[in-house]
Amino acid sequence: MSKQISVVQKQMEGIIKENESMFRNYGLLNTINGVGPQTAFFMIAYTANFTKFKSWRKFASYCGIAPFPNRSGTSVRGRTKISHLANKEGKVLFHLCAMTAIQCVPEMRVFYQRRLKEGKNEMSTLNIVRNKLLARAFAVVKRGTPYVDTMGYAA
Repeated sequence: MSKQISVVQKQMEGIIKENESMFRNYGLLNTINGVGPQTAFFMIAYTANFTKFKSWRKFASYCGIAPFPNRSGTSVRGRTKISHLANKEGKVLFHLCAMTAIQCVPEMRVFYQRRLKEGKNEMSTLNIVRNKLLARAFAVVKRGTPYVDTMGYAA
């Protein structure tokens, strides 16, 4: 099984390397801490190399990580929730990326711990981290420059 996975991985890398813009976007996505090769492959494939979705918010909605308010008219009934009608593969990938970012990226860890100390829900905070990673991915590709961690420069 692991041999088959490595063969498929090499085929995906070969396809990405054939197209110059896909290869550039793949490299840019891998500069973001917390986003790995599998997530980069997924984003390039499902966004048609970032041409299918106009904004990261629309792609977040497609992946099922965009929050939707639970309202009826003027009354607020319940808390904000995410849709269960989503691309589950993308949702899982971004969840794993968010968990990795919380463990390995100091900025995300500080943000996550601060929200939990404020008494916020753990899953809603995790969903915010997912959306932050997705927004960074779209921003990096749109700018065409690698991600720069600005937390180290703040004084």
